[in-house]
Amino acid sequence: MSIPAERIERLTDLAHAAAKADRMDRARRYVRLARRIAERNRLSLPTRLDRFTCDACDAYLIPGRNARVRTQSGHVVLTCSCGAQKRYPY
Repeated sequence: MSIPAERIERLTDLAHAAAKADRMDRARRYVRLARRIAERNRLSLPTRLDRFTCDACDAYLIPGRNARVRTQSGHVVLTCSCGAQKRYPY
């Protein structure tokens, strides 16, 4: 695994831990750093980071705390507290 990929994985873990501890500002910073590293090195984000972050406000989404999860005609719909939605097939 390359150094940028390892750094992105570490930032993903840190963002998850910060969001669990209600440090949303710190989790948002980790998400932004991970996205910048991925863009700079032309890497894709891990699925865990890609699916559980808001594209609009960079928040790390935790269902029930700052995100709402619903199913709708074969899709999972994640709604952030800012109002942005993400859809994934299941």
